[in-house]
Amino acid sequence: MSTPEVAIVGIGMHPFGRTPERSGQEQGVYAVRKALADAGIEWKDVQFAFGGSAAAGAADTMVSKLGLTGLQFINVANGCATGGSALFSAYNTIASGAYDLGIAIGYDKHERGAFRVNTKAGGLGDWYGKNGLALTTQFFGMKINRYMQQHDISHSSLAKVSAKAFRNAEHNENAWRRQPIPEEQILESDMLSYPLTKFMFCSPAEGGVALLLARADKAHKYTDTPIYLNAAAVRSRRWGSFEVMSPWIAIDDGVGPTVDASKAAFEIAGMGPEDIDLAQLQDTEAGAEIMHLAENGFCEHGEQERMMQQGETEIGGRFPVNTDGGCLANGEPVGASGLRQVYENVLQLRGQAGKRQVPNDPKVAYTHVYGAPGISGVTILSR
Repeated sequence: MSTPEVAIVGIGMHPFGRTPERSGQEQGVYAVRKALADAGIEWKDVQFAFGGSAAAGAADTMVSKLGLTGLQFINVANGCATGGSALFSAYNTIASGAYDLGIAIGYDKHERGAFRVNTKAGGLGDWYGKNGLALTTQFFGMKINRYMQQHDISHSSLAKVSAKAFRNAEHNENAWRRQPIPEEQILESDMLSYPLTKFMFCSPAEGGVALLLARADKAHKYTDTPIYLNAAAVRSRRWGSFEVMSPWIAIDDGVGPTVDASKAAFEIAGMGPEDIDLAQLQDTEAGAEIMHLAENGFCEHGEQERMMQQGETEIGGRFPVNTDGGCLANGEPVGASGLRQVYENVLQLRGQAGKRQVPNDPKVAYTHVYGAPGISGVTILSR
């Protein structure tokens, strides 16, 4: 294991879901104030910030509510990897020696209904969307359907992913959907994009998360339970990967950006998949969690069927995954989603996750976020 240079010393979160009385930015401000209180400091003590939001305004404008202190504040926009990219930027800023204390912020407030993709803004032109190619539900349906055929994954395993998410979220006060749903009901619910039913998809949501980072050798100034950031890596797609918003499909399959981000993070941390005690993996839909288990190196392709059927990814299982309910139960406010995963891992490593606490004293945790048009971010944390 490499010697960590950066620690997370404060965490704050605004509950996910629907909060009509509070704007997206106000939810971000709420999260920042929670993180500051957690570390026992004030906004004026923060030296720099990286923040992002896809639909709720530029993050740097939140200083009008937090205080005009003149700090360096840089906006981040990287799709579903926005939060992870803000954290990556903050991590490297401290590791470089530029600053000692900073914050990564992500928040959003999306309209009801499915995400509407602006393909013209994404560089593809209006033709892509007008031809029906921008429906992410269809893309994810096609992707997992092909994967299930190639690796003998059952519909039952898809349902088990969703059922686990809602069970875990029952004990998460910040989650949106906290009502357990039986596997049978999940399988029998409306089919949206075969083989995925309505309870196998996450929904656009609202929420905010803030994480305070400090130099590792100064972390105990702010907390008795620092959580060390051993690695943060972000990678984009390579030729041949099968991604949403790609205007082509290569003849030969290539690995997705998750594979590259995962390998980079393990190399930075000086660890391997066998060292990880729990993980939060992107589960935009149930099939994503299954595919990402293999892409992040935690199993071989096809082994997920046994893992799901034997309950290995449950909180009390061999390898707990998405202990807070994941995107399926929390919903996805794009700017905050990747930071939500880190927030959960900090709680788990502190031993503060309550009824969803992973047993056997976990020491190393992993997060993975994935988004259009093929961006993946990974972090590895330890205590």
